This record gives sequence, structure tokens and C-alpha cells, in this order.
Amino acid sequence: MPGENLSRDEARERAALLAVDGYEVSLDVRSALGEGPGDGEPRTFRSVTTIRFRCAEPGASSFADLIAPSVTSVSLNGRDLDPSEVFDGSRIALEDLAAENELVVDAQCAYSRTGEGLHRFVDPEDGEVYLYTQYEPADSRRVFANFEQPDLKAPFRFEVRAPEQWTVWSNGAGELTDGVWRFAETKPISTYITCVVAGPYHYVTDSYTRELADGGRLEIPLGAMCRKGLAPHFDADDVFLITKQGLDFFHDHFDYPYPFGKYDQAFVPEYNLGAMENPGLVTFREEYIFRGKVTRASYEGRANTILHEMAHMWFGDLVTMEWWDDLWLKESFADFMGAFANVGATRFKDAWITFANRRKAWAYRADQLPSTHPITADIRDLEDAKLNFDGITYAKGASALKQLVAYVGQDAFLEGARRYFKRHAYGNTRLGDLLAVLEETSGRDMGAWARSWLQTAGVNALTPQVLLDAEGRVDELAVVQEAAESHPELRPHRVAVGLYRRGADGALERYARAEADVDGPRTVVAELAGAEAPDLVLVNDDDLTYCKTRFDETSLATLREALGELTDPLARALCWSALWNMTRDALLPAREFIGLVLRFGGRESDIGVLQMLHAWADSALTHYAAPEWRGRGARLLTEGASEQLYAAGPGSEQQLAWARFFARVTDEQGLELLSGLLDGKATVEGLVVDQELRWAFLEPLAAHGVVGESELADELARDDTASGKRHQVRCLAARPSEAVKAQAWAQVVESDALSNALVEATIGGFAQASQPELLAPYTEKYFAAIDRVWRERSIQIGMDVVRGLFPALQQSPATLDATDAWLTAHEDAAPALRRLVLESRDDLARALRAQECDAAASTD
Repeated sequence: MPGENLSRDEARERAALLAVDGYEVSLDVRSALGEGPGDGEPRTFRSVTTIRFRCAEPGASSFADLIAPSVTSVSLNGRDLDPSEVFDGSRIALEDLAAENELVVDAQCAYSRTGEGLHRFVDPEDGEVYLYTQYEPADSRRVFANFEQPDLKAPFRFEVRAPEQWTVWSNGAGELTDGVWRFAETKPISTYITCVVAGPYHYVTDSYTRELADGGRLEIPLGAMCRKGLAPHFDADDVFLITKQGLDFFHDHFDYPYPFGKYDQAFVPEYNLGAMENPGLVTFREEYIFRGKVTRASYEGRANTILHEMAHMWFGDLVTMEWWDDLWLKESFADFMGAFANVGATRFKDAWITFANRRKAWAYRADQLPSTHPITADIRDLEDAKLNFDGITYAKGASALKQLVAYVGQDAFLEGARRYFKRHAYGNTRLGDLLAVLEETSGRDMGAWARSWLQTAGVNALTPQVLLDAEGRVDELAVVQEAAESHPELRPHRVAVGLYRRGADGALERYARAEADVDGPRTVVAELAGAEAPDLVLVNDDDLTYCKTRFDETSLATLREALGELTDPLARALCWSALWNMTRDALLPAREFIGLVLRFGGRESDIGVLQMLHAWADSALTHYAAPEWRGRGARLLTEGASEQLYAAGPGSEQQLAWARFFARVTDEQGLELLSGLLDGKATVEGLVVDQELRWAFLEPLAAHGVVGESELADELARDDTASGKRHQVRCLAARPSEAVKAQAWAQVVESDALSNALVEATIGGFAQASQPELLAPYTEKYFAAIDRVWRERSIQIGMDVVRGLFPALQQSPATLDATDAWLTAHEDAAPALRRLVLESRDDLARALRAQECDAAASTD
């Protein structure tokens, strides 16, 4: 990986020197079929690239990017260069450049098995081969020679030779002529959003039309595709419905017609991301095609992702950040717009609840890690960029934009976006370019807001202080703002403060609300003076800002007794989120949080919130509960989940959610019910145990040794598909055996034989909360291996191994000491690797603090 890096300084120097006029890329992927080479050699395809570009300083030197096993020829301005002299495995040296240049590179590039570059997948169900590309931030150089940085945009022409029974797609519209797929030239775009998808995909079409304000008519061909094996499960009609609703919404609000012609959406196997915004050809992980029954939250999540990627057509593809420092200029906006459009255009009117409960939880965690960074980050190189696709860049940035909308007003915000698109179409921007248009439309000085929200790190905590007068009314209500010592910035917050009281029927409802600008350590909310004494004060009601919400003692006591009586679903979600943050911060014992979930979770109406509570309760037991209480906690969760499973409406999504939660948390006493549900000897009225639910039940049974290799082989025979294989691999690695763990470790750490998806599945099964003793020997092995893994494997696999195999279940100061010893001994390790280890260390230290808090609760 070190030889494949690119620094920001190198990119800036090259951008100042070069301007790219266009690419012609010819790929021959007919080698994807048939037998591959022997002796461990990679399977390759031919890639021929012609780049026409200008140089501002004739006679200067630069370089092009390419990662390939071999280069057949290099020609610069008609002059043949010796590949052995100019190509070092990741760069092609370019000397004595002319004012106008033509570079032709003929290379043998390698198919990927890690989801980076051109990924090749063989479907075990029918032996069919499928290809797709994934590049962000810098993997197009694994497929064709280029200048791999976002600010060297250019038009692209692709042509692809493929097996004759295949169809090929790219960013532009394509046609098959004389055995070659040729695609229309793109608009100027960055290298990382070019795309090719090829294979015998199941393909469905539709179209979108719209009358434009100038009297014209916009017609967009729509397509959606997946593997043939998933076709029976593919609900393309719903995908097209969300797509059309999104296109209407963004056209209404952006006043800039979709600029990239067609709009294909490909659901592809073994995908590392949720999705990628390649213009004209968006790629998604195929898990968004649901093989079994899922809850409404899953459909909402898919809709959010579709709309997120669609927003990128404007924020990111039409107007692109200059360098990865300003990654937020696309990802924060897309994350915000995903929820904004979901609420405004689709059936998912409660998407802001999901945002408050799920997306912001990701941000809060990331923003308290030692690797936290401002939304506008300091990205020194490509390794930094890869790791900054995180909760800060996405969800915190989106939260800051939500705060910005409250600050400047929605109309001014959207008018700023419209001017931004028109002013910078097909160009590259920095922070100042966006702030300039927002200042124009809002009349506000955006500099101070940007300094506080975009250029500082850390999350503030807001706590209410309530003073009552002699008559029991509010004499003064203030909001106290605190910040961590490491990031002391106190930001300006536009917040709503809600006052809630319990009525005669027990319902907990809001009776007063005021918006205020919280600035500094203490802000008095004058509008609430004289109000009746509240049972609950909710700072950041309606979720206008990004903060950790705390409670005064009266409010906390109310939630302990009446959280389930809070009638407003968003307010309830915000309270749950605040309680979870208190648990993570060792301010609320884990056992108390688990008790609240068991007491009130069954009354939660929002299925997405309920599923988030399940995840949090599981995490609270595994990481934050005192070890000596975990057996008791597991029994309580098992009993509670079982009770709710039977109490939920037959066939309801709540029933399905509780069934899955029961499987995740069950102790040994619950295994008999899981076995009975699998073999039909036990039933729960209305619960359909489909194939996906069968696998969910099998993993805990495998982890506790109830089922073994033969039973899992039988299950794979029932579900002999790519999805089934991933489930089987995860279950196999979950078995409680020293030999099993040793084999799983060797397959992931000592070998690169597994694809990215099977690496992920193996890691997921390896670390079981019920098996800390079996995993104990791997602490030392982990620290002995990670530096080598990082050097030898792709960055994606390196990230998966370093994050996924950290000994998080070895919860003791000794594990912290081992981590610190590695960090001390490896001060010269790659910064990205050190960051991953530091993050895992912080999670472990947080868990130990929370366990102390929980243990203290047993003596209170």
C-alpha cells in the first residue's frame, strides 16, 4: 500500500501543471470466463487507455497512475517508452511533456476479489460470472491508466469487449457494434465515478419524463439490475417508484435538470459499500434486494440510500470537491438530502426520526474517538481519505447542515444550492465557494458558523437547568453547554426546548416550546419563564442541532417511570438516543439502560427505533455491563425478548424484530426454542421462518455448539446461493472450537484466498461474545500480525482485519496495555493503521469505564 499512496501536495502540484481534455478507455474482459492462470498468478484483462492532456510548463515532468501486474507498452506523443523504465507498479513517469500531449498505455490489469477496482464474482448457484467496478477514492487506476485525483476532470469514452452472451453498461448510453460495446462520451467527471458493469445481469427498464420550465421536455431512461439468482426477489417497481419521486423532488428544489442522460442502478455482489454515485450507473450492495421478510425500516433505509446517491448527481458529480479535505461537500449534503427527500417525496415521512436515532448515533461515536476531526478534514493522502468516509463526514456533516437550515432558513439554503450548481457546474470547489453563495442568499456572515461547525471537532453536551418560583412555575430555564477538554469549542446552537407534562391519562405530552440561540456556557430561554413546572425538559426538541442531550434529575426520573408514555415518536427517539449516549459515557449503568429497553421497548411504535434499541441493548450487555452481571443480563434479555416475541401482533414487523433480537441475545436456555422454530416443533403464531431467518437462528446455535458442520452443510444445500454461502461461512466460524478459530484466523490473516465478502463473513463469525476464553490467545497474535497485514493486503481488507479482529472481547486493562505497547513500538507505522488501532483502543477504554459504572450500580 505505501507505494500506491498519493499525497495532497503531489495532487496539487500535478493539478497546477496539467489539464485533461479527454480519455478513451478500451477494456477486454473476455478473459473473465474460462480457467484462470495457474501458479497463483492473477487473472488479468487488457486495458488500453489514451489520455489527451495539456501541460502548463512544456518540458516539465509528471506522472500517471496505474496499478497493474504488467504494462505491455507506453507511448507519449508518438514516442515509445520502455515500460520497465517508466512504470514502477503504481506510477508511470512522464518526462519532457509538451504543451499538448497524448499518452497511450496498454496494460494487463488484474481482476479484483476485494471489491476494489474491477471485481469478478462467480455465482455458486449457477456458475455465472459478474463484473462491476468500484473506485472511490482511488481505485480506477486498477482498471485503466489515469490521473487519479478528483480535480482533474475530463470527458470519458469507454468501449468494452465482453463475452457475447453478456450485456455491458457504463456511465453513458451504450450499444453493441461488431462485438464491441461502445458508450457515449460522458460530461467532464472525476476518475473515481467512472464505472463499468458487465455480465448476464437481470435487467429491468422504465423511464422518467418531466416538463421543464423553459418549455422543454426531460426524458431519462431508467434501468435496474441484479444477478439472475436474485431476480425472483427483485422488487424493481419499488426501486423505480423511489427513483421517480426523488427525481421530481430534486428537480423541484435544485432547478438544474439531471445532467447525465440515463439513470441505471445496479445491485451487485460482494460490495464493500452501501452504494456509489457513479453518474448514470449507480451501484448498490445487493443486500438491498431482500430475500426474506424485512421491516419497513429496511425499505426506508434502501429509499434513503437511493436518494442519497441521487443527490450526489448534483453534490459530488456535477460539482466536485477539489481534494478529499472537502469530502463533506458531497457526503454531508447527500446524507442530509437523503432524509430531506425521503420525508418530502416518499412514503417514509418519519425519516428524520431514523436520522436522529441511527445516523446521529454513528456521528456521536465517531466524534468522541481520538481520531475525530473537523467536518472539513486535514486529508494528507489517499489512506487518510479512505478512512474519512466516516460518521463525521456523513452524519455529523448532515447534522450541521440541518442546523444550517435552521440558522439561515430553508429557502436561503436551497437558493444557495441552486446558485452553487449553476456557478460551478462540471468544476471543482472548496469550502469558500459554498459559503459565498450562502452569504449571498441568507445575508448572514457564514465565516463564524463555518469556523464553529465545520472547522472544529468534538460534540457539545446541552443540559437544562430549571428553577421554580414559589408557585411552582418556571422562574428561569437555562441551557448549560459543555465540551470535552480535548475539543473545548462551545458552538452556537439553534435549539428548540420542549416542556412536557403527564396528563390525567398518563400520557407525556409537550405543552410548551421555545426556540433559542444557545451560545456560550449558559443561555437563559426567557420565553419559557412562567410556564407550568415540567415533568420533562427536552433540549434539542425536534432535533434541530447536533449535540448530546442531557437531563436534569426531574426529567430523568420521569423517563425512568414514563418513557413509554411519551406520545411524540421523534421526542421519544431523541430521549432514547440521549439515554444511550449517557450509557456510553458511563453516566447511566448499562443494566439500567437494558431495563428501560425491556420495560418500554415493546411499546415502541417506530420499527427503526425499536431495531436500534435492540442493537444498543445487545451492545450494552456485551461491552458495557459489569462482567459479573452479564449472565443475569443475558437471562433477562432472553426472557424479555421471548415475551415480546409471543406478545407482538402475529405476522407483524415488531414480531420479526423481536425474533431476530431473541436470536442475537439468547442464552443457553433459549436455544431450545430456536431449534424448535427451525425444525417446526415449535411455532409462534404468524411468524414465518423464511430462509434469512433460518440463518439468523442458526448462528447462535452454531456458536453454542448445538449445530455443527454437517447441519450447516445441509442448510447450504437448502440455500445453495451466494447469500447462503456467506451465511454458512459466518456460522462455521462461530462454532466453539479451538480448531475452528485457528482455521478461521488462518483463512483471514495468513491467506488471501477468500473474497472480501467471505473475509467479512469469517470475521463476523469469529468473534462471539459467548467465547472470550477461546479468543484469548489471539490478542498476542493480532498485534504480531497487523503491521504485516497492512503492508501486504489491500487497504479494504486491511481495514476489515484491523477493525474486525481487534480483541474487543478481552475486556481488561491488560488488553489496553498490549494495545499501548504496540502503539509505542510502532510509532512509524502507517498513520491510517495507527488510527484504526487507536479507535479500537478508545472503544475498549470506554467499555471498561462503563463497566465500572455498571458495577457500582449493584452496590447503590
